[in-house]
Amino acid sequence: METTKTTESIAELTRKGTCIEFFSAYQDLDTERMINLATPEATVSFQPLGEGGKGLFREFGKAVWGLLMDCFPDIDNTVDSMYSEDDTVTCKVAIFGTQEKEFMGLPSKGLKFNSDHIFVFRFDENDKITDVSINWNHENFVAQLTGA
Repeated sequence: METTKTTESIAELTRKGTCIEFFSAYQDLDTERMINLATPEATVSFQPLGEGGKGLFREFGKAVWGLLMDCFPDIDNTVDSMYSEDDTVTCKVAIFGTQEKEFMGLPSKGLKFNSDHIFVFRFDENDKITDVSINWNHENFVAQLTGA
């Protein structure tokens, strides 16, 4: 029984470490490092964007994160909490930055945003990301950038 607990603990720690590495790469504006933490067929879903916010991690996710980094060159994050259960790690993360370019139809007013995000990472048996679902208060995000 102790062996099982130890194995589960190692997997949990490894998966949480992968999540920390993902957010570290995000801080470093390194999309390639972010993408390499996932399987080639991994998916991503940006929940507030509906069906148009879903795609392959390696393609769609990389494009969205690259756009964010281009439009918010000082984008940063702080991991507030992590919770692990089975093959899933849920992270509450504050993401913040200053808009310098138009982003998804929102012209830049040079305003800052600070938004709590929930990232739900799913992993395979090799501790590689297979799916990430991301949620945030999109209305509040837009309000911060428009000054409304």
